[in-house]
Amino acid sequence: MTDTIVRGVKSKTSADLPHSRAQSLLIDDLDDPEREFKVWTREEIASLDLRSSSASPWQVVAAQAVMGLACGLLFALFGSPASMWSAVYGAAAVVVPGALMARGMSRRARSPMGLAVGFMFWEVLKIGVAIAMLVIAARVVPDLRWPVLLVTMVVCMKVNWLALLWRGRKRTMRL
Repeated sequence: MTDTIVRGVKSKTSADLPHSRAQSLLIDDLDDPEREFKVWTREEIASLDLRSSSASPWQVVAAQAVMGLACGLLFALFGSPASMWSAVYGAAAVVVPGALMARGMSRRARSPMGLAVGFMFWEVLKIGVAIAMLVIAARVVPDLRWPVLLVTMVVCMKVNWLALLWRGRKRTMRL
């Protein structure tokens, strides 16, 4: 038998719930009346949370900024100063909205609905700021190089995938 986390209603644990109520919380096990339930202790849940920790949003934003500056440096070495500034602005068009969303999402929501609404609000704001930065890019950066700006933006956005890969690597290293 596999261990299962049963989450009850607010402050109640699965031990406080009648067996039929705890069983109905698990959709997959409705047909198996002989299913054993293991109630996890707080220490077991805390150790599970520690093992599955991921990179914070601020670490991802910092990695995006570093990657953007590296792109700017590469374009400065192998291109022109205009290419360097286009790359730096492209990185800023990813990092500034990402930092704004990380700041907004760092607060704890009191309810799942509040969390969902907050996420949608900050995501729409993030997209709006990114679009606004792209609209004013030609006015802010003299002699703007659009291909350089867009390539740098894509490179900075792909740092999210590296964070996911790094998280998976950490998890497999600990096990």
